[in-house]
Amino acid sequence: MRVAYVVNQYPKVSHSFIRREILALEKLGVNVARFALRGWKDDLVDASDVSERERTEYLLRDGVLPLLSALVLQIVLNSSRFLRALGQTLRMIHRTDRTLALHAITLAEACYLARRMRGRDITHMHAHFGTNSTEVAMLASTLTDIPYSFTVHGPDEFDKPEFIKLALKVRHARFVVAISDFCASQIYRWSAYQDWKKVAIVRCGIDPDFGAAAYIPPQSPQRLVCIGRLAPQKGHMLLVQAAARASRDIADLEITLIGDGEMRGEIESLTQSEGLTSTIRFVGWKDTEGVRRELVSARGLVLASFAEGLPIVIMEAMSLGRAVIAADIAAIPELVQTGETGWLFSPGSMESLSSAITQCLSTTEADHVAMGERARKVIQQRHDQDREASVLAKLFSGQVTVANLRGAQ
Repeated sequence: MRVAYVVNQYPKVSHSFIRREILALEKLGVNVARFALRGWKDDLVDASDVSERERTEYLLRDGVLPLLSALVLQIVLNSSRFLRALGQTLRMIHRTDRTLALHAITLAEACYLARRMRGRDITHMHAHFGTNSTEVAMLASTLTDIPYSFTVHGPDEFDKPEFIKLALKVRHARFVVAISDFCASQIYRWSAYQDWKKVAIVRCGIDPDFGAAAYIPPQSPQRLVCIGRLAPQKGHMLLVQAAARASRDIADLEITLIGDGEMRGEIESLTQSEGLTSTIRFVGWKDTEGVRRELVSARGLVLASFAEGLPIVIMEAMSLGRAVIAADIAAIPELVQTGETGWLFSPGSMESLSSAITQCLSTTEADHVAMGERARKVIQQRHDQDREASVLAKLFSGQVTVANLRGAQ
């Protein structure tokens, strides 16, 4: 079985779960061809990502001429299929937030992908995220008759489902992967009822070796770690404000921010104005082992996000027996439950977040040990990377159907 993975940007620091999924599939004997639109020049911190970049084919790397050449060849050699793909593109253009030129480029990318796949015995295409990567896969499927599927993560797909024509992409897909129950509910919301039967829940997994076999006491019990892009939707400004309030009750509070992004300057300025320069530490991106070390050294994970799918870092923290503080949004409550595996707070509420931080750092060591045990069991039961990859492999090959999978679940 040879599967083509189609991703907008790969590899990417914040999308290491795609790399782990691909490698887990290859351990099962699936031959994966990696295609990405961009990502060949990005700074990477993980050696595994650097290795993946060498194995990835980039559709935009050589500029526009190969795309135009592939488009012209498709028109000349297989005009009927091209006209069907053009019809899909025209449907994508109706009520969209992308320009006509971008949709035309996407069609050319699909023609180029179809050309690159020719003669390679690819039996299935799979895209991650229901945005432009899935549009490329859908059009390439029409051009080649190779079926496609895609994984929906959120929140981006649910911010503008009508603009990205999520329902159209679901309609033409062989099946659609939702990473959580909440994610499945949103696909149901925006898709035709007759297409609900295509939706399979396959959860993101983490490497079993990442977690801890037993509870490891934190070296810095008053420290929390926040992991993610320094971007508006991640709520770092709210976190800084909540930390300022919580520090009144917790004199030795520490928060480590792992990640980088366009809002770093603003977050650093607010940190300084709140007098928290000795409380909040900016460390940039870390590789997998660096993330693990930071989580093990701290009391728990804190996320202040305004929008999420289901962050992998929650699974990683829980696998290490660490409590999680996170907003009560999207699929997060499927893993984080107040008093059981962490603390949920009201989204956007600085007071609620500050209270959750104080409760977490005031909880006894014995209660944290018990919470960590429950957290690890949840991750072991629901988010094992090899087990979830096995489900995907069976869906790709047709060994199981979505209906079979639902019955087993």
